[in-house]
Amino acid sequence: MRRVLAVLSALLLGWVATAALAAQPKPPLVLAAASLQESLTAAADAWHRKGHPRPVLSFAGSSALARQIEAGAPADLFISADEAWMDAVQKADAVVPGTRATFLANRLVLVASATRSTKAAVRPNSTLAKTLAAGPVAMADVGSVPAGKYGKASLQHMGIWAAVAPHVVQADNVRAALALVERGAAPFGIVYATDARASPKVKVVGVFPARSHPPIRYPVARLKAGTSPDAEDFRRFLISPAGKAVFARYGFTPL
Repeated sequence: MRRVLAVLSALLLGWVATAALAAQPKPPLVLAAASLQESLTAAADAWHRKGHPRPVLSFAGSSALARQIEAGAPADLFISADEAWMDAVQKADAVVPGTRATFLANRLVLVASATRSTKAAVRPNSTLAKTLAAGPVAMADVGSVPAGKYGKASLQHMGIWAAVAPHVVQADNVRAALALVERGAAPFGIVYATDARASPKVKVVGVFPARSHPPIRYPVARLKAGTSPDAEDFRRFLISPAGKAVFARYGFTPL
């Protein structure tokens, strides 16, 4: 009898635990630009401490994420590193109307290994072309990934893209480009200021003029394919003063 009661008790406890888990709301699935890894993780942790289910975060290049969404990925929120890929997702009718908000800004920088003593003058008519032509230069995909597109635009603005392009090594996203510099596979890399700040293995050796490329802006929007009842509240938290303050700690500029 004792064994029977013990088995029944265990089954009852298991059923109660399963029922409790089933009663919890589904956490939001967030597809976010690779440059947001540390900051968005911190924001998700802050949201979780408020008693909400912790959001599930998936990071990659904005272009890859946008294509996943267009293919029907069942995500709740999308945060892009530029307006263009959010435009594409919105044009595909994947965005819940009225939920798009641009809430962060960033800067573009030239990084090198933390052990190098090199400095670079990042301005037109400088020696930058000669410095980068020694290559290779790590960049995110210049044809689709926002960080790569911003970098190419800046080098074109300065009139040195043609000289630098043959020495560019392109990566899937900005963090992959950063990793090439961290490992010593490329002496220089063009990344966001927040990426450089996140890595003790690199240092900023130059800052690209803001006027040399389109503004670096991060929009967030809720997706029609999402099913989490917590998604809208988490979106509102991200764009709130409290949410923006989390990103500001990681070097982003709140808008």
